[in-house]
Amino acid sequence: MTTSAHAVLFHRTGGPEVLEIEEVRLDAPGPGEVLIRVDAIGLNRAEALFRSGGYYYQPVLPGSRLGYEAAGVVEAVGEGVTEFTPGDEVLTGPGIEMSAQGVYGDRIVLPARSVVPRLASVDAVTGAATWLSYATAYGGLLETGGLRPGDHVLITAASSGVGIAALQTAARMGAVPIAVTRTGAKRQRLLAAGAAHVIASQEEDVAEEVGRLTGGKGAELIFDAVGGPGLPDLARAAAVAGTVVVYGWLGGSPTLMPVNWPLTVHGYANQHLSATAEGRARINRFVEAGLRDGTLRPEIGKVFHGLDRIVDAHRLMESSAHTGKIVVTVEH
Repeated sequence: MTTSAHAVLFHRTGGPEVLEIEEVRLDAPGPGEVLIRVDAIGLNRAEALFRSGGYYYQPVLPGSRLGYEAAGVVEAVGEGVTEFTPGDEVLTGPGIEMSAQGVYGDRIVLPARSVVPRLASVDAVTGAATWLSYATAYGGLLETGGLRPGDHVLITAASSGVGIAALQTAARMGAVPIAVTRTGAKRQRLLAAGAAHVIASQEEDVAEEVGRLTGGKGAELIFDAVGGPGLPDLARAAAVAGTVVVYGWLGGSPTLMPVNWPLTVHGYANQHLSATAEGRARINRFVEAGLRDGTLRPEIGKVFHGLDRIVDAHRLMESSAHTGKIVVTVEH
């Protein structure tokens, strides 16, 4: 059976204004696929990079879709799908290729491996702000970065959705999260969100301030969303034999490598951990436990109501005026 849905598409790269809502063909779910009614969409800075042509892979144009994170309800399942049934509340995120599978729309068909269960206690808006951010924080800090209780962890772009998730994940593990933000305007909000300390990078020397906070030792782990040519300077804040995990490209390219050895530098991308059922299960156990005990609490910076507000939502995301996650609800 073929029906139609509404989706956000773009036919050329550029600013938020290139996004358009169009009616698209929607096939019934095939083997291994699920049909989802989308109730809320969480925005991700990777999507702004993808839309503008600056992501690590390029959109297929014209007619590229967009988006990783959504919360919704399963409406139908394809042959062989046993882990979901119609009526299940779910989240999306793992292993999505945005051009073909982007979740900005009112209904989507995805492989079952790109879908995870949503806790019954988590509403759609909170759910859309949760999985990918906390999966990135968990995988980057714990599985790749080897974060230990007592470690000082320096977190850049700390007011973003992943930044807030990383602050809370580090605190949950008994580490000391140090937030880096551009100015002091968001200091109190970051402290309330879980930061032990906040450094304003345009007002303070980050490495010197980390040295002061750690008694000259430096941060055992740096969790960086920026990369780019500023990475060597940021790495001055690392402890001897410390670790840097770079998970984002906000600083542009090329990313320069630090030379203050001994230092371990890792790149992190969610698709490697979430590619297997075992990896997804580890993420889910950690995130669900944190949501239940309240140590992980997504911060919603702004909710836009209606898919037709997607351009406004992207404009806010690019302004960096918010703290936490921007969410767009979908009307049916």
